[in-house]
Amino acid sequence: MLKIIGILLVVAVAGLLIYAAMQPEDFRIQRSTTVKAPPERIYPHIANLHAWGPWSPWEKKDPAMKRTFSGPDSGVGAAYAWEGDKNVGSGKMTILEATAPGKVVIKLEFLKPFEATNTAEFTLQPQGDSTTINWAMYGKNKFLSKLVCVFMSMEKMVGPDFEAGLAGLKALAEKPAS
Repeated sequence: MLKIIGILLVVAVAGLLIYAAMQPEDFRIQRSTTVKAPPERIYPHIANLHAWGPWSPWEKKDPAMKRTFSGPDSGVGAAYAWEGDKNVGSGKMTILEATAPGKVVIKLEFLKPFEATNTAEFTLQPQGDSTTINWAMYGKNKFLSKLVCVFMSMEKMVGPDFEAGLAGLKALAEKPAS
């Protein structure tokens, strides 16, 4: 009986590993919102990493996290490193492309809770007196990521954070100038 249980356990683990290995190599998570403001009003809140505090969902998850800025204040080369609790982990983001007022591309380097390098991209598309903001994160799934995604959905983990961030960005950009 113990031998049968052992064999079943080995078969189950092997099946799980094979299933994980067959998961997609690439992933993409994206959310969008429409803001009643021109791209020129929204863009500085994204391209200047110092301006992320009021709208970033991760700032609210761990207000005590350590932040380090390097490079220029905004645009290409601006960088932001963070070290926080289990809710935000640690890592670094660096702006790779900043095309005012329509696009910001960021290299994301996660160190904790596990290592990964991905790309985040913001695009701002004017629509009359409004702007559609698309926030995407994409990259490659290594085997460990594929295995984790068998049990946890990246879409469900990151998607709500993007939605909260976009809601914060919308509120900030639509706020009347004082």
